[in-house]
Amino acid sequence: MSSIENHGSAQDGALAAPQIAQAALAASANSPLEYVDSCKLPTNWATFQLHAFFEPSTGKEHLALTLGDVGNGEPVLARIHSECLTGDALGSQRCDCGPQLELALQKIAKEGRGLLMYLRQEGRGIGLLNKIRAYHLQDGGADTVEANQRLGFAADLRSYTMCEPMLKHLGVTALKLMTNNPRKIDAMGKINVTITEHVPLIIKRNPYNERYLSTKATKLGHLIQPEL
Repeated sequence: MSSIENHGSAQDGALAAPQIAQAALAASANSPLEYVDSCKLPTNWATFQLHAFFEPSTGKEHLALTLGDVGNGEPVLARIHSECLTGDALGSQRCDCGPQLELALQKIAKEGRGLLMYLRQEGRGIGLLNKIRAYHLQDGGADTVEANQRLGFAADLRSYTMCEPMLKHLGVTALKLMTNNPRKIDAMGKINVTITEHVPLIIKRNPYNERYLSTKATKLGHLIQPEL
């Protein structure tokens, strides 16, 4: 594997909240990344090139899907997507993650050129098991932010520092970023990646995700319309 340099007591049974928070802070300060390999990946939308990266400081594996020549200097239609097993793989209607992932891949395929970075930051950084614990608290009436806080976590523990070496490896310097999250736009600015366009990814609401989407808008600042 070749090395890529990067410039730039829990309640309700939660798993190691302080340790996870410390790991997130450490990753934010310094996130070296190793490029592993790449391969072709035929999908329902297009045949992408799949690039694999390893983050030694956290032991996490991150992926990038590319279509076309993303390193030619032109702004790239891109999505930064954090892992959501329940939404991405199991079709959960509790969140908008799965539909956003599919919509982003559809848009990239239609464009004929683009990038999707798939980051292993399940549950906004708290991990799968703690996310399930948070869902249990939400079943009892807590919203997504309150559930995290009751488990001893911040509302969002994700870091985007690993994006810098990934983008550098791919030769990408400017993005047309598909997101509703201002934190992602701010994060790209901190690593000197130019955002030439903000592309919203608005997903249809349902009875299971209505409160979740409203909470993301009111408490996390996501750019989500009140109603469709």
